[in-house]
Amino acid sequence: METKSWTEIKDTVYGTKGTARRDNLDRDFESFKIGLQLKKAREEKKLTQAELAKMLEKKREFISRIENNNSNLTLKTLFEIVEKGLGGKVNIQIEIG
Repeated sequence: METKSWTEIKDTVYGTKGTARRDNLDRDFESFKIGLQLKKAREEKKLTQAELAKMLEKKREFISRIENNNSNLTLKTLFEIVEKGLGGKVNIQIEIG
């Protein structure tokens, strides 16, 4: 049995880069990673979801939805969570290709 790389599997199942289905998969994965990064940063600051939410004047469920990729996160909200809640800085990279 031939072993395939993750990229080859994605190409086969979702199509190659530039196709709508593959681009949607890649975008969803990036959103998922942002949620994980925010959760990790919150945990490193030893904050609960409730504590972070209180700092931002939001509900705990709001933080949970973002961390679990169940919310459409705006840039404004991302900056607020990172800067106001976690004391960090957002660095966004745009690739044009």
